[in-house]
Amino acid sequence: MAAAVVAAEEAEAAPPGADAIRDGFAELERQQELLASCTRLYQQLTEHFGSLERGIKSRSDSLRARRRVVELRASRRLDALRRRERSIEASVSLALSRLDALAKSPAPKRDREDGDAPPPPSSDDIADGLAALCAAMDPAGFLAFVVERRKEVDALRAQLPAALQRCVDPARFAMDAVSEVFPVDRRAVRSPTDLAWACVLILEAVVPALADPDPEIGAARPMVPQAARDRARAMAAEWKEAAERKGGVEGAKPPDAHAFLQHVATFAVAEKEDRELYKRIVLSFSWRRQMPRLALTLGLEDDMEDIIEELITKGQQLDAVNFAYEAGLLEKFSPVPLLKTYLEDSKKIYCAPDNVNANKKEQSALRAVIKCVEDHKLEAEFPLEDLRKRLEELEMAKTEKKKAASSCSSGGPASKRIKGSAGGAMSPSKAGRLGDNTGAPSSPATATSSSTTTAFIGSPASHVSYGTGSPYSYDRPAGHALYCGQSPPAMREPYAYPPAMPVPNVGLGMPYQAPPMTYPIYAGYNSGLGAYGNAMSPAFHQAYYR
Repeated sequence: MAAAVVAAEEAEAAPPGADAIRDGFAELERQQELLASCTRLYQQLTEHFGSLERGIKSRSDSLRARRRVVELRASRRLDALRRRERSIEASVSLALSRLDALAKSPAPKRDREDGDAPPPPSSDDIADGLAALCAAMDPAGFLAFVVERRKEVDALRAQLPAALQRCVDPARFAMDAVSEVFPVDRRAVRSPTDLAWACVLILEAVVPALADPDPEIGAARPMVPQAARDRARAMAAEWKEAAERKGGVEGAKPPDAHAFLQHVATFAVAEKEDRELYKRIVLSFSWRRQMPRLALTLGLEDDMEDIIEELITKGQQLDAVNFAYEAGLLEKFSPVPLLKTYLEDSKKIYCAPDNVNANKKEQSALRAVIKCVEDHKLEAEFPLEDLRKRLEELEMAKTEKKKAASSCSSGGPASKRIKGSAGGAMSPSKAGRLGDNTGAPSSPATATSSSTTTAFIGSPASHVSYGTGSPYSYDRPAGHALYCGQSPPAMREPYAYPPAMPVPNVGLGMPYQAPPMTYPIYAGYNSGLGAYGNAMSPAFHQAYYR
């Protein structure tokens, strides 16, 4: 028994085997992998929750900023509403006093009766005529007067606001004036074709007449009666229906779409459900000068950033600059980088190999950038010297090109005489029409007496030049290699007429007859162009057969 116990103790005291060591190391490796996996999982969870925290914080900051903006905007609007409420009685008193003043003031006289010939236009005549028509509430005559003076649009734009203030009901008068052509053209004879420009002009000019008499409020509260506002909404709905029937507002004519937006803004009939429609029209016709202001008037101030970003994406950086200025977003959309990007993109377009109007397009791009910089007073940040110099170079190149083209085509019918008189090649069909067939000029200095022998192409041996003694000698200097649409250069070598060669039978019953004349071989003709130095008879230019 004691011996068994001693053996067991000796077995326990013996060193472990290789299997036990291997198992121990395997267990350690599993534990190490588990620890590494837990560490990676912890790092991933930490990064994930950190990202969530940062996102939540960013969204919270954005919401707080938007809340501050909304609160500020709401506070301003509440203040404006309170100010309007307090100013109602004063505004009504001012409006009544203005009407009394208009009623007591004498009406201006018309310069002419209907049917008389119009007098020479002047600013005084335009002002008096507009004032008389507005005081008499004659919308049809008012529109006709504006259309007649369409060439004096600057004077009309200056005189219309004051004239429209003489109307008893400016809103109704303006809608009556444009109702014949807006929202749809109802004229039996559409001449002139498009009068949307007149609608825009009248609708813009009536805004001061509709403004609140209180100078602190002004156009922010248009004085439009409820009946006139309902009528304006009906006209806007009719325009939208007509535009949809024609394929959508994007396919409308720019003046028509502009007239629609101006109509909505003038009479303050913008609808919240139509804001997406207004945005589409603004983006489609963003290049029009009044679009940024109209976008804000129509309540798109919250969409201005999206509009500007979309314009930049579409490559309309100049329009984006105008919208950024109007919306006060210059910190986010700096104008100078946008202008440089526009020039780079334009250069890629007009430098394309398939662009045939590169000069014209580059000039247009340069002029647009220069005007944008001048309008927004950016000369200090965006110098224009290089652009103006490049524009002058392009204009000079265009002028030189026109001069070259005019010099090439200045001869007119004389170019036909040059072919036969300046030593150039002449088509056989035209050579037989001349009496002397020598190519000699018909000027008095080279004319000869009637005793000179007349030579015909049909007899090669009889070719004699006038006063030279040699057949077809061309002693004038050779012309330039570029013909410019005229006859080829004069040749110094004489024509060599080969003898008539018989035409072989090509399978018909009888051979073709030899032609009545032979084509000359242009021997020794070397003008520097490889194609003409081969002493072969080239084909006549296609211009001979036109």
